[in-house]
Amino acid sequence: MNRLSSASLATLHPAADLRLPPPGATSQRIGILHLGIGAFHRAHQAVYTEDAATSKGDDRWGICGVTQRSAAVAEQLLPQDGLYGVLERAPDGRSGLRVVGAVRDIISATDQPGALDARFDDPAITVVSLTVTEKGYCRDGDGRLDLQNPFVAQDLAGGPARSVVGRLVRGLQRRARGCAAPITVVCCDNLTANGRVLARLVADFCQALPGDQGVALGEWIAANVTFPCTMVDRIVPATTAADRDAARRMLGLADEGLVVAEPFRQWVIEDDFAAERPAWELAGAQFTADVAPYELMKLRILNGAHSTLAYLGALAGYPTIAETVVDPVLLGAARDLITKDVLPALVPPDGTDLVAYGEQVLERFANPALAHRTVQVAMDGSQKLPLRLLGTVRDNLRAGRHARYAAYGVAAWMAYIASPAARTGAPLPIDDPLAGRLASAARGVTDPAAVVDALLRQREIFGDDLPQVEWFRQELVSDVAELLVP
Repeated sequence: MNRLSSASLATLHPAADLRLPPPGATSQRIGILHLGIGAFHRAHQAVYTEDAATSKGDDRWGICGVTQRSAAVAEQLLPQDGLYGVLERAPDGRSGLRVVGAVRDIISATDQPGALDARFDDPAITVVSLTVTEKGYCRDGDGRLDLQNPFVAQDLAGGPARSVVGRLVRGLQRRARGCAAPITVVCCDNLTANGRVLARLVADFCQALPGDQGVALGEWIAANVTFPCTMVDRIVPATTAADRDAARRMLGLADEGLVVAEPFRQWVIEDDFAAERPAWELAGAQFTADVAPYELMKLRILNGAHSTLAYLGALAGYPTIAETVVDPVLLGAARDLITKDVLPALVPPDGTDLVAYGEQVLERFANPALAHRTVQVAMDGSQKLPLRLLGTVRDNLRAGRHARYAAYGVAAWMAYIASPAARTGAPLPIDDPLAGRLASAARGVTDPAAVVDALLRQREIFGDDLPQVEWFRQELVSDVAELLVP
């Protein structure tokens, strides 16, 4: 079967279940450089960007995607001239496919460093965005740049840039020495105050550069680069063979770059840009002076419940989140987390009904058309727990309350780490930056107290404070005893 491309696109016609890119999409100029062009970016920011450009008739906002290590996305999209489909699956079983043309180029940061430098030095590019996951930022236990990370250390020594912060700083350095045009760096990962976090990591890198080269660069960045905070939301599960078959029937073409998503999407952006940007508000993005309430709402309610359900579901042997929430006990645990622990510790964004938002989140999780695997959501727990669950524990402690259900979610992660297999016998892989250390500390350990104590000693996750909270430890031991798979 022929493959999706600029040439084959001309043979397609819009239909009730098929939306095509606007005319001229494949000839747009590039104005955005995106680091980490995975499925989420293609289903979220790229869609907003195409819709914004179409609404305004503006052809300046094509995207140059940058692969960090894997060549998979380049192999998927380059033969398709950057085109790919977004297959939207609704809870009622209906599906719609739109072909997106916002991605106009893809380069490999590893294999094409010169091309990446040239893009950074292009004054037409006024936005650099990132989706590299929490672990991609190489932070230490205090949230600062981990200068001992081998990639960061290599970057600071002047070797080929390997860390995302190193690549970003090198690119900004090239821009400062070249066109010197202002630019905005938009972090779209699930980090609290993500723009400020990234700005601090960039400053850490500059300060650690040998000699005085980082001083002038840091001053230029402070004067010419902004780092707005954002909140992004859309469920984007891994694409399956069945998804590709469905898209193939709709298109009559093969699409190796297909991504799958729910109909819902949300993007809240701090209005702090150093240069021109797409009119994302025309595509439904919300600009605000303070993203923090929206960010906490999403991290604590959606992401916290998502992780809790992932660990509980995986332990029980449920392959997907949708199958997990069918279980009334596990659904009840997620609802109790939201209503009894999270909501009392949150300040709602203006005009937002947090109770309704929480119920909407659980309804979205129940979408049977989204095969979001529990073990996929369970990845990188050491990076996710502090943001998604432990903040709720700490906020409640400060208010004199015990976050019983947030602790239950943490215990589910601990039981997942300790249990080699689910109750059904399905393997439980540990996919985490600290995988070796976590497995060595707890995998296969059957004494609940020993599991809890070994994992509480991981300072990067729990800090110095939570291991000293006796109520928290006792609750974890009790819950792990219930959840641990022998």
